[in-house]
Amino acid sequence: MTYFTSDQHFGHFNIIRLCSRPFGTVEEMDEALLSKWNAKVKADDTVYILGDLFFRAAKVEPILKALNGRKHLIVGNHDHTWMKRVAASDYFASVQTLKEVEIDGRVLTLCHYPMLSYPQARRGYMVYGHIHNNVRDDYWPLIARRSRMLNAGVDVNDFEPVTFDELVENNRAFIASHADVAKQNPLTMFCLEA
Repeated sequence: MTYFTSDQHFGHFNIIRLCSRPFGTVEEMDEALLSKWNAKVKADDTVYILGDLFFRAAKVEPILKALNGRKHLIVGNHDHTWMKRVAASDYFASVQTLKEVEIDGRVLTLCHYPMLSYPQARRGYMVYGHIHNNVRDDYWPLIARRSRMLNAGVDVNDFEPVTFDELVENNRAFIASHADVAKQNPLTMFCLEA
């Protein structure tokens, strides 16, 4: 089985408040993320992590050792710091900033950052992270209008790695629950904030 995920931010207390995560402590969050991951992902499954696995985590290697699956890391903006402390090749089958894969006949461009223009955009999918559950910035209406752009972040995927079909459904539901924001004109939003 193949899974997608992003933006766990293991070790980052402030992410609980910033993304309204349902955890009281960073320890509770880290344990829930690890538990949900391993309840779903088996040792021979493939997991594409679209960045920001850790942020401000004191201990990285115990979590890396505990996470099931053959892991591929698409590097995010918060990964560079913790990656200096470990040998990435010990834990990841690949480490890249951008990756194109074909899974079940679908071409996927994987990047930490959402891109409105990407390889194979006419027939492929853009799977990204980075924005968590943020619908306030001016890019949101543009992203929400693109059915082939899929947010792999844990904040919109029940804090667990998801299959492609789950990714599609979770994104559909998230966009529907924020339809009022998605319908706004991003240029108007930008002008109002300026």
